[in-house]
Amino acid sequence: MELKIIKSEKEYDAMLDWVDAQFDAGVNLESEAGERLQMALLLIKNYEDEHYRIPAPDPLEAVRLKMQEQGLHNKDLTPWLGSKGYVSALLNGKKPLTLRIAKLLHERFGIPAEVFLV
Repeated sequence: MELKIIKSEKEYDAMLDWVDAQFDAGVNLESEAGERLQMALLLIKNYEDEHYRIPAPDPLEAVRLKMQEQGLHNKDLTPWLGSKGYVSALLNGKKPLTLRIAKLLHERFGIPAEVFLV
């Protein structure tokens, strides 16, 4: 497989097939073939970054998901955010997500700060 910038879906599919075959063959990543495989993966990532962008998650949706994962309700956030009505308005997008609140949610839930910068 010639390693070059992927410019079409056909080239992308061919590169994916080649990479699959290399993994099936058990290529040692420390070998010269392994170096070629790693280069191919970088070329694939570059193509995917350009053509298959993943949209940034909605910050409030990320907070609601973390709350659901941890079995929390709006009232559980009141000790650090304020009244139950304020928390409800915030999570429904009726109140702005301030930098202070974003930082607090980042620290409490471990949500990447980049999510709040959308």
